[in-house]
Amino acid sequence: MKESSPRRLHSGHFAFMRALAQGLDERTSWERYLRLEGEHSDARTVRRTVAWIRDAFAAAARREQRPGVARLILLDPVHFPAAEEARPSLAEFAEAQGLADFSEDEQIEAYAQAYPSVPGRGGRTGGAGAVGQSRRARIIERQLEALHWLEGLVARDPRPGDPVAAWLNPAMATRLEQAGLPTLFELVARINGVGARWWTAVPGIGEAKARRVLEWLRTNESVLGGLRVGRHAAVPRMQLRPEDLAGVVSPATALLPFEKFIVPGHLDGRAGCFRGQPDSGSIQAADDRSAITLWLADKAKGGGARTSVPKRGGKGGEVATILTATQRAYRKEAERLLLWAVLERQRALSSLGPADAAAYAAFLRAPPASWCGPRHHPRWSPLWRPLEGPLNAGTLRQALTIVRSLFAFLVTHDYVTANPFADQVIPPAGPCVDTARSLNDAQWTLVESRLEADGAGEPARRLRRAIRWLYATGARKMELAAATCGDLERIAPGGKPDAGTWSWAVLGRGGRRRRVPVPADLIEELEAELGRQGHEPRVDAESNRRVHLLSRFPSAGAPPLPWSTSGLHQAVKTFFARTAQALGPDAARELRMASAHWLRHTHGAHALRGWGGPPLPVEILQDRMGHASMTTTALYRRVK
Repeated sequence: MKESSPRRLHSGHFAFMRALAQGLDERTSWERYLRLEGEHSDARTVRRTVAWIRDAFAAAARREQRPGVARLILLDPVHFPAAEEARPSLAEFAEAQGLADFSEDEQIEAYAQAYPSVPGRGGRTGGAGAVGQSRRARIIERQLEALHWLEGLVARDPRPGDPVAAWLNPAMATRLEQAGLPTLFELVARINGVGARWWTAVPGIGEAKARRVLEWLRTNESVLGGLRVGRHAAVPRMQLRPEDLAGVVSPATALLPFEKFIVPGHLDGRAGCFRGQPDSGSIQAADDRSAITLWLADKAKGGGARTSVPKRGGKGGEVATILTATQRAYRKEAERLLLWAVLERQRALSSLGPADAAAYAAFLRAPPASWCGPRHHPRWSPLWRPLEGPLNAGTLRQALTIVRSLFAFLVTHDYVTANPFADQVIPPAGPCVDTARSLNDAQWTLVESRLEADGAGEPARRLRRAIRWLYATGARKMELAAATCGDLERIAPGGKPDAGTWSWAVLGRGGRRRRVPVPADLIEELEAELGRQGHEPRVDAESNRRVHLLSRFPSAGAPPLPWSTSGLHQAVKTFFARTAQALGPDAARELRMASAHWLRHTHGAHALRGWGGPPLPVEILQDRMGHASMTTTALYRRVK
């Protein structure tokens, strides 16, 4: 078992003890210097912390061969008698001052310091009260001198690599360590990477404790070098402007998203080994980055759900372009290749050859840990990484197919003279659907029951709405996140409107459109939410056409905001993790792996089997789910 790091003394400990020695109010002193230790109302925490500080001071004095200072530090002048006649016995004194374990000679020496002989002047001492008061003043003065000497000797400033256990309350430090945050550097990285609600992933750390941690980090940021908590970490996400997030990470030549990545001049492709003639190309691209941007723009013709991207180097979070879902998928692969070429291969994109293509495929099969991170970290976060882990055969096939398409575009437009991926072996296509990634009947029944008991606030209602729509329609999460009320239409068979029948016009992959029936209870639930938020309680109202089905309503009267695909993904993952707590270890482990996409597979399996209704013909399910091949849809028959 790893031995925990000893706590270290800092200037706050000395300031607090000086305040107590001088008789200042304990509560005020605690709030000013040791607030991070916990609430002053917790008397046990205060007593335990004061005792630890005294012992740490005394131990430091003993290490310096100053036992007299050690004994002096342990004295509590507040408890000295106010009158000369009230002297305790040696045993009583030793017990009261915590010196019971000291030798008798040391106890006698400390007693003499506390109760020195006071010679009279002309037979007069000035009164017993004056003597007692003078004694306390002398002890306090000597203690302040000792504290000053000790502070210069042992007090030190925190450093980024220090363990959290060296500086924070032991109970708090233990919880941070268990959450994978053993050092101050990793703690600040997590805070900056997640934002104001970083503490929600640390069991036992609530909002109040998190606020004290932030206060301590900001108080010490001048001595922590470049380790700083960003302004965005103290502001709720809904109150942050785009420019606040855009400024969290500065553009650099590092492992950063495409819009933040600075390509060094000698690797920008202007002098690429396989560049075409500058004036012969049919696209106006001076360098590799510009060529990728034009390729992504060409992919906009395919349509798809759209999202905004902050403009690189722009002011105020300007929106430089609007990306479709197809463009986002293509940008991800071009981004990975560009980062790898520059950072790992030290070559321009337009200088890559067949050997580089083979090396890149091997890299994707086994990327280093520094390139990998959870998918839910947004692009503005310092925790963002281009990969989640090694690519399996299916995702590797997609990645290589896309970068081959990129170079085919560049060759066609004479930007480069050859496609390095043209002869690269691409893994054969396997089943398009992993039928194991779906909920079984018992898991889905548990999810349904948990949805009803998962809170009544707006976020809980939105999550319920999302899970029900994903399951009932078999839609992809990005399709649902992009959908608006204007995409819904009342079905009118034979020209006779049916008030209980609706369809949803889904814009899917590759710009393919399809219509999906929507159960009446989902429409009623959505209309109830619209009315609750002050909107017209009809989904087909003209004023609701641009309102997203999964809109976030931050406050009464505020305009609704769309829920991002990443936000939807993480919320569903968190819900499944909470639901798994009601299961045994094996079943819980499986449910914790579930994601929003599992609901799409669950819909397909239940529809073909007739769960809750008559079985659906495979060709109808294929159309509803937007599969290009009926063979893919038929795979759901394997799910038990």
